[in-house]
Amino acid sequence: MTSHSGSVPSSFQRQSGSTTHWLLLAYLAVVVVLWTALCAFSHKAPDLDGMEELVWASSLEWGYSKHPPLPSWLMYVLVELFGRPIWLTFFAGQLVSALALWFVYLLGCEFTTPRRALIATIMVSVTMYFSLRATIYNHNTAQLWSIAACIWLLFRALRDDGLSNWLWLGLVAGLAMLTKYSALIQFAVFFVFMLAHGYLRRPAVWKGIGAATVVFLVVVLPHVFWLVAHDFAPLRYADNSMDVDGGYIDVLKSMVDFSVDQVARMAPLFVLWFALWWWQRRDAAPTLHSAQTYTYAQSITPEARAFLLWVGLGPFAMTLLVSAILGTKLVASWGTTFFILFGFYAFWRLKGSDQVWLRRTAVVAIALHVLMAVGYAVARGPVAYETGRMTRSTFPGPEIAAQLQQVWAQHVPNAPLRLVASDTWFGGNVAMNVSDDTQVFISADYFQSPWLTPETALDCGVLVVYTPDGRGYWSTELMALFDKSPMQGEFKQQWSSDKSPIFTVKWGITPPTPNCRLAAG
Repeated sequence: MTSHSGSVPSSFQRQSGSTTHWLLLAYLAVVVVLWTALCAFSHKAPDLDGMEELVWASSLEWGYSKHPPLPSWLMYVLVELFGRPIWLTFFAGQLVSALALWFVYLLGCEFTTPRRALIATIMVSVTMYFSLRATIYNHNTAQLWSIAACIWLLFRALRDDGLSNWLWLGLVAGLAMLTKYSALIQFAVFFVFMLAHGYLRRPAVWKGIGAATVVFLVVVLPHVFWLVAHDFAPLRYADNSMDVDGGYIDVLKSMVDFSVDQVARMAPLFVLWFALWWWQRRDAAPTLHSAQTYTYAQSITPEARAFLLWVGLGPFAMTLLVSAILGTKLVASWGTTFFILFGFYAFWRLKGSDQVWLRRTAVVAIALHVLMAVGYAVARGPVAYETGRMTRSTFPGPEIAAQLQQVWAQHVPNAPLRLVASDTWFGGNVAMNVSDDTQVFISADYFQSPWLTPETALDCGVLVVYTPDGRGYWSTELMALFDKSPMQGEFKQQWSSDKSPIFTVKWGITPPTPNCRLAAG
């Protein structure tokens, strides 16, 4: 089917494209600032995954104990620029989410008008993965931009047969794998789509795939060497994450739970669609003032429609299929990148004035973002504090760090606190509230803390801290290090308000040795 949008003058298309570019940038900037500012206001500590990235950002490695390295590299750069403020992880998550939405928009511009591409992009931005959960900077969120970019580049490569698009696809696909291995699901969907639609019968496509594969291997090869050298630790972690304790009934339950969770996380998009449908029924004339009677989907080529459906729906369907075949459990957050194209599915119903639909979509989307952001901030901040709930957002990291600094200064007056041994969460909260130079010795395990050199790590002393009745995993190595501490003590700490639980913080200090060479100040 020939695209009806071809009747629009190219000069108008260029002018419209320039305008929508700026509109999208303004919209993304507002969303990033809104969520970052409100989370910074409501949280005393980052989310668990965000704290993990802050701690891992202590050094640039080709891999970490649980995951590939790219998200931690980005956090390393941000830490170098801004230090370790509370808001940094929220900003990082929103930043990669905004970048992903930019690539969604670029994809839309390939087969429809810029204004319609903007409508679809704004629509998908309200889903939980691009809004509330985008404040959680983890490997799932960090992968959004690279998967969106891969989808855009694949569309261009299949349409144009240009080698440059395949080369760029290989590069970005490699970065997606350096973010999380689940990118393989996306690549498998790409292959199935090309197979089903005959693209693999074209020599130019095989040439492009070959070129992309070479670039991909160059990008991921250093990480592969690291995996071999470290006994494939992240892969073993991923394998353990998929184990199911029970039988096939538990697998089916996991699949149902996963599907229900995805529907819930897509709920804001469904609310937006319902609001537009209600608005259309109440005031239909403005959207249909033009002579257009065909839907937006009918105005794009059959090839583009097939691409949207197969590539957009494929990851979710393939994940359920793999789970059913292999008997693995599913975690809700694994669906983060599966719904990138869902904003375009409104095209099967929308028709009429682009300008009216864009205005209505933007109004509803902004209202949803504000309601969700304010509601989340209030729930995670004042409400959680006043009710005394033990939420990570109200964890008293600053208060604990202040007391531990006093303890350290009392027992080690001539050296600053530069190393905290604990689990990632507890130790990270102490370290980030002490100074930007304070590092975490995760579970007293050097493999989990590659920024430390075993021969010299403890030369300048270490503070071991844990709570026997709080959240955290206390390894045998950490307990052994605590037991060897010549100075030990404890104090009580209230979680938040007077209604919250009181817990015990235990500390142990191993003082600096004569080998310590701290920089002046």
